Amino acid sequence: MSSETNAAWAKLQAIAHGAVAIAPNLLIAAVVFLIFVGLARLLARGASDLARRAGQNDGVAKVFARIASGLLLVLGALIAATIVFPSLDAASIFGALGVGGVAVGFAFKDIFQNLLAGILVLITKPFKIGDQIVSGSHEGTVEDIQIRATLLRTYDNRRIVIPNSELYTNRVTVNTAHPSRRIAVEVGIGYGDDIDLATRVILETIEGLDRVQRDPKPVVLVRELAESSVNLEVRFWINPAVRREAIESSDEILRAIKPALTEAGIDLPFPTQQILFHDQTETADGERKSQREGWPSRGARDDPRSREAERAEARADGPAA
Repeated sequence: MSSETNAAWAKLQAIAHGAVAIAPNLLIAAVVFLIFVGLARLLARGASDLARRAGQNDGVAKVFARIASGLLLVLGALIAATIVFPSLDAASIFGALGVGGVAVGFAFKDIFQNLLAGILVLITKPFKIGDQIVSGSHEGTVEDIQIRATLLRTYDNRRIVIPNSELYTNRVTVNTAHPSRRIAVEVGIGYGDDIDLATRVILETIEGLDRVQRDPKPVVLVRELAESSVNLEVRFWINPAVRREAIESSDEILRAIKPALTEAGIDLPFPTQQILFHDQTETADGERKSQREGWPSRGARDDPRSREAERAEARADGPAA
């Protein structure tokens, strides 16, 4: 056999002897790590129960359970590593962590930022799991507040993952922060209709609906004198304050108001436009004081002569050739 073959065979034998020698350590390390996995589950359950007893919500309990179990699993992995590689000790491990701490900090800056923001969100409680929130262009129900991000389920059953730092630093609208919510719908009536009569009809109609709260009472306000209608804003309160209830309440209100106003003789006008024409051949065209809008009047006395007629008369009255 050549020297190269002998060297390769020697290396293979050395690797095999090393694997056999390290096998017991690998087995012991695996058992130790499995023990830490079980302890991590028990610690997570204990941290969750402790958070609930302290009056925290389920989101806070879940995050503290995940943090506690994660730290214990990291400790278990370090101990398993020292078993597999006996040359490693606590001093060398912490020395390596210290050297690489800066690099790890830069690499995981966003993760740590989102982790801290998630903890602050859970402690300050601007919203909780089950609330309906609006963040930027996203709106939906909070499904879970995790260590890194918050899971939002949209109303069309899609999942949005929003980093916790974004929720903590930006504006968030919580639609279900209070048990009641005010809803407003607009109704347009004609300019010739009685506003007080329309207001009375609307209030009598919606006060009999189950979705509308009696306190605070519904109100009707004149919001705009629009181009084709007088717009009234109908304000009422609902409970609960969820989006589905808001949409269904608005639908019920409008379905009840329309026939009631029609029966009371109140007009519900649609947008209309009136277009006025003028004859651009008139001598008064461009003179706002004498120019008429609309079709030329039938009276010869008020009907200004056109420029063409004026030129014809000038030619007729001119000097003979």
